[in-house]
Amino acid sequence: MLGRFLEWSIETPDVQASLDFYRKLGFAEAEVGEAWPHPYAVVTDGRICLGLHQTPGSSYGPAPLLTFVRPDLLKHLESLERLGVVFEFRHLGNDVFNEVVWRDPSGHCIRLVEARTYSPIERAQASRAPFGYFLEIALPSSSVESSKSYWEAFGFVGMEEEDAWLPHVCCTSDTIDIGLYDSRDVRLPGLLFEAEDVGASVMRLEGAGLASSAHLPKPLALAKAALFTAPEGTQVLLLPNSAG
Repeated sequence: MLGRFLEWSIETPDVQASLDFYRKLGFAEAEVGEAWPHPYAVVTDGRICLGLHQTPGSSYGPAPLLTFVRPDLLKHLESLERLGVVFEFRHLGNDVFNEVVWRDPSGHCIRLVEARTYSPIERAQASRAPFGYFLEIALPSSSVESSKSYWEAFGFVGMEEEDAWLPHVCCTSDTIDIGLYDSRDVRLPGLLFEAEDVGASVMRLEGAGLASSAHLPKPLALAKAALFTAPEGTQVLLLPNSAG
C-alpha cells in the first residue's frame, strides 16, 4: 500500500554538520539525485537510510518523515483516501516530482514520492557502522494500540515486545520496522540500535568526539544504554542486545 521504504527524512539547519555526525557513527554516504532543490545528503548503515534535508520553513514543519517510494503515485491516491488519509501536502502534476504528505494519529509525518532520490549503495560499503545494529525507528504514541491498528491497515504486522528493555509494539514490514512506544517512555522520535558491548561502543564514539547524553528514558535507568543526539536533534539510542 505505501510502497517501498526509502528513507527517514530529517530536516537539518546544517546538512554538513549532520553529515559529519553520522559519518562518525560509521554511516556511509550515498550518491543523491536532483529531485530536491535544497541541500540534501543520504547516509546508511546498510539497514536504515537517513535523508538529511536542509529545508527551513517547509510546509509540513520540522518533524521527520517516513518516506516511501510509490511508482505511479497519482493512481494510488484514491485508495489511500478510502483508508481515511487526509493529505496535508500535495505536489502533483505531469511535469513535477510527485509527492504527498500526511500524518498518522500521533502526528508523525508519512510521505510518498514517485521515485528514488538517491542511488543504491553496495551493502558491503554501507555495512560498516561500528557502534550497533539498527533495529527500528522509534515513534512515541499516546495510544499504542490505536497506532498499531493504523499501521496494520497499511500492511505492517504489529507484534508485542513485552520483554524488551522498553516494552512496545514493533510494526514490521519487508523494508522497515517501526517501534510504537508509550509517549511517557519515549517522548521524541528516534533511531534504535543494539550492541553486544554498549560500553565499548560508547568509548569508540566518544573517542571520535561524540558525547553521550545522561537524559535516558526513565525505564532505562538500570540498563547499560546510551543516548546520542545529532546536531539537528535526532535521538540515537543504543541498547544492550538482551533484556535478560
